[in-house]
Amino acid sequence: MNTNLDLRTLKIGSRVQDPLLVLEVDQRGGDNPHAILTLGNRSGRIASAPVWASDAQRIAGVARGDVVQVIGEVGSYRDRRQLKISSIRTLPRNEIPWQELLPSVGDVSGYWDILDRWRREIRGPRLAAVLALFYDDEEFRGRYEQCPASTSGHHAELGGLLKHTAEIAAIARPMAKVMKADADLVLAGVLLHDIGKLEAYRWESSFSMTDEGALLGHVVLGLRMLERRIALEPAAPCTPQELALLEHLILSHHGRLEFGSPVLPMIPEAEILHYADNTSAKLTSFSDALVDPDNFAGAEGDVSQRRIWELENRRVFRGRSDWGRAPATD
Repeated sequence: MNTNLDLRTLKIGSRVQDPLLVLEVDQRGGDNPHAILTLGNRSGRIASAPVWASDAQRIAGVARGDVVQVIGEVGSYRDRRQLKISSIRTLPRNEIPWQELLPSVGDVSGYWDILDRWRREIRGPRLAAVLALFYDDEEFRGRYEQCPASTSGHHAELGGLLKHTAEIAAIARPMAKVMKADADLVLAGVLLHDIGKLEAYRWESSFSMTDEGALLGHVVLGLRMLERRIALEPAAPCTPQELALLEHLILSHHGRLEFGSPVLPMIPEAEILHYADNTSAKLTSFSDALVDPDNFAGAEGDVSQRRIWELENRRVFRGRSDWGRAPATD
């Protein structure tokens, strides 16, 4: 079965006969009860046309995380593409591995290479020892390289957290050097600030929150992970004040109280971490928004019709100029 269908390029009238992941099943009530499925694969996602109560048997038993064989046609409603399903059936588990349908960054070895090299350059032995408690642990690395950085926003893909981490490090280290901050402490903050996402997210068959992720959030979970791991050591690898600095980097990395940080950044390294984290997230959201055709459906020019929630409900502009540059030659 073909798992390479590019959902982003489907035009109105396109025929679909492919396996897809069920990402959401949204049951809606009211005067005209119906369900809307959100279906996806590595390339993106598309919502179904409403499945009315009279046709409910067609999707009976279909649940989030299922791999389904879908037959349908792409239509449009209010300038938004939707898939009108004529046939859908759940495929036997493992007939098509869910890893083939979830978005993925692909080979992660390059991200590990650069992060491990920068980690080896850390001069403080106690700081290196704390990071080694996690990053020398093969089980931790195996989970970290699979985890998404979000469930539906920036870097929502297998390996997304590792890619996001490498991007933040590449942004933050030069910032620290220019501003004469402690570049090693900044790197430690980069490597530790999102570890709580390993306990906050699930990524089998679909991306979703765990119960603890919903109740506590990844910031608190990351703090707990660090404290638990330090407590397992017969002798503490760092001083109490040094541990407090690392905890501060985790707790303050969202930068503002209304964005989920229990405290505001109080040291330059925490401020650098916050801005580098935000830069990686926001520019990835920009890139994703600019290639999503649904954002520009019905647009007469290059300004998106849809406001992008990941970008504080801004519109995006996809116009470009070559500024008179000569075409590139091989």
